[in-house]
Amino acid sequence: MLYVSASPELDHHLTGAGHPERPERAVAALDGVRAAGLQDAAVVLAPRQAVRAELVRAHDAGYLDRIEELCHAGGGRLDADTVASPGSWPTALTAVGGALAAVEALQASGEGVAFVAHRPPGHHATADQAMGFCLLNNVAVAAATLAEQGERVLVVDWDVHHGNGTQAIFWDDPRVLYVSTHQWPLYPGTGAAQATGGPRAPGLTLNVPLPAGATGDVLRYAFDTVVWPAVVRFAPTWALVSAGFDAHRSDPLADMHLSAGDFADLAVLVSQMVGRPGRMVLVLEGGYDLAAVTASTGSVLSALVGGSFRPEAATSGGPGREMVDRAGAAHAGALDGAAPGQVLKAAGGEPII
Repeated sequence: MLYVSASPELDHHLTGAGHPERPERAVAALDGVRAAGLQDAAVVLAPRQAVRAELVRAHDAGYLDRIEELCHAGGGRLDADTVASPGSWPTALTAVGGALAAVEALQASGEGVAFVAHRPPGHHATADQAMGFCLLNNVAVAAATLAEQGERVLVVDWDVHHGNGTQAIFWDDPRVLYVSTHQWPLYPGTGAAQATGGPRAPGLTLNVPLPAGATGDVLRYAFDTVVWPAVVRFAPTWALVSAGFDAHRSDPLADMHLSAGDFADLAVLVSQMVGRPGRMVLVLEGGYDLAAVTASTGSVLSALVGGSFRPEAATSGGPGREMVDRAGAAHAGALDGAAPGQVLKAAGGEPII
């Protein structure tokens, strides 16, 4: 069973001409469902907006007020890359609501997998700051909701950019294991291997920074040797994926060399980490080459439902295994008590988490 949350007709988040985070991205993801031949089998979920009581599980109330007021006043620029328009607030609420609706559909059915194809993306949004194209943290609100219900939540973020917002929100939360593979160095400059979680959650942040040119075999090596043991130790009951497709070799904003087939392989690995059906939601994050988003979405969803759509083979031969090994050593050190809750310091003295 495949559940899809998407409502492009309700997307009124306008970022301006030439902005890479544009409405066509979500449409390209839905094209992937069709390209994989899954449109007739997919259950499309009715759109709903998240409400304040849900949002404050991951965001400060004052921040929510500021963003809503800015949008109602006509919008504006939040940072060099992040824009809000009058329609951004309801669109962002629908994006968070889509992630929650996906969780609710799986809880009701007890089977299947869900894909959330809304925008804006969310993993850079912190509790009180919009950045990196992100206004509200869709995955974080869903994870916090599940954690509040007593679930142990694995968040896997394979977007090419580190999900600093999600990491910060769950930095000291023992209910959530946050795992990120990302190009290093790259925006936003966070995600060092030595950042491993706060004092109440040592080792529950697991960062695997990778070099430009890394291929799928390097990520599979990371999942096998570093991520899998951490997941077994944590024993999650749910898996949420920040499914950015900007680590694809065609993406214009980064330099990793993954293919659609690699994302499919990673998705299958994550599905095996929960060990029970109906507990996996994938939420669209980055991905700015539309053809790559279509091919990657179709490959991932086809693999998860037992299909055969795989327009690109998995890749291999790129650099990065030594960085994986260093990330594993840093994580093991945190678990051994060598550096629990280590927080690196930037030049200005601010913590990089």
